[in-house]
Amino acid sequence: MDIDQILMRLPHRYPFLMVDRVVELETGKRVVAVKNVTINEPYFQGHYPRFPVMPGVMIVEAMAQAGGLAVAGGRQQKDDSNAVPLLAAVDKARFRRMVRPGDQLVLDVDVLRAGSRLAKVAAKALVEDELAAEAELTFVFSKEGAS
Repeated sequence: MDIDQILMRLPHRYPFLMVDRVVELETGKRVVAVKNVTINEPYFQGHYPRFPVMPGVMIVEAMAQAGGLAVAGGRQQKDDSNAVPLLAAVDKARFRRMVRPGDQLVLDVDVLRAGSRLAKVAAKALVEDELAAEAELTFVFSKEGAS
């Protein structure tokens, strides 16, 4: 899946889009996606200017966006195609390695459960096959524009 296809499926836009490419996609089951980390990311101006490190919360967001791609198309309630998976919970989050400019973050997400209203995934973020972060993420489906 290239960036044009990603933009059609994710509501995120610059500077908050965290998925550059999808390498593998089994809708409703698994996704492997890539985030190229560059010094141009806005958060590096303050985190930290002399030693830029990708914030953990941004790594979790990248895993969540990849997870959203995995669960959005595999929902049992097919008549609600405008529903957006919103991050509802982050469990068992662990950060194992720094992520720095020049790294390629590989987002490997397996769907654990997916229903009509909720979905749960196990997500990993890797750099050069080394685990950088992991978490279990829960999504709730909400209609676009609903509050």
